Amino acid sequence: MTDLIFYTNPMSRGRIVRWMLEEVGEPYETKLLGYSDSMKGPEYLAINSMGKVPTIEHGDTVVTECAAICAYLADAFPQAGLAPPPGNRRRGPYYRWLFFGAGPVEQSTSLQSLKVEVTAEQQAMVGFGSTALVMDALEGALTGRDYLDGEAFTAADLYLGSHIGWGMQFGAVEKRPVFEAYVARLHARPAAIRAAKIDDDLIAAEQASQSVPAQ
Repeated sequence: MTDLIFYTNPMSRGRIVRWMLEEVGEPYETKLLGYSDSMKGPEYLAINSMGKVPTIEHGDTVVTECAAICAYLADAFPQAGLAPPPGNRRRGPYYRWLFFGAGPVEQSTSLQSLKVEVTAEQQAMVGFGSTALVMDALEGALTGRDYLDGEAFTAADLYLGSHIGWGMQFGAVEKRPVFEAYVARLHARPAAIRAAKIDDDLIAAEQASQSVPAQ
């Protein structure tokens, strides 16, 4: 038995948290939810009233939102080395880029995916300003270093790297050489490979079950 429960769907941002859990290396239980049924059912809504995934339960603690889950897990399991220790100056860039991903990058890529253009007059009204500013800030943060805090892989790299990889795949993030090298480096991590295989296998199994003719 484990006191760490992971609610997800393999075709969701839950893939980010799956990777984080594999990096942490602690046993966890996965509960798969469907978009049109169990994710909106009363049992799950009592845990996450938004009716979305991912969510984790760690004992009596419930955490939602990918960036918050990543930050929580990094602190709950410090032996995994996924966050600078409290009081360390590296904590500054760690927080900066983790929440840059949850704020400007998330906003920018979401609007790009929806084909919504922010006009020059509207830029002061949105937290990210413009997509060009966001991309240039990311490139500057990654140029000349392997990881965001300049020293080691952290949950900030996992979270932000996931968004950059997803964005490049679907056209919401420009394919710049520094981004491609960064994502390739992160995706080569053993935990990233394990996590991707788990979720890809779940997707394949679901697709196979839907293709079986009814008897």
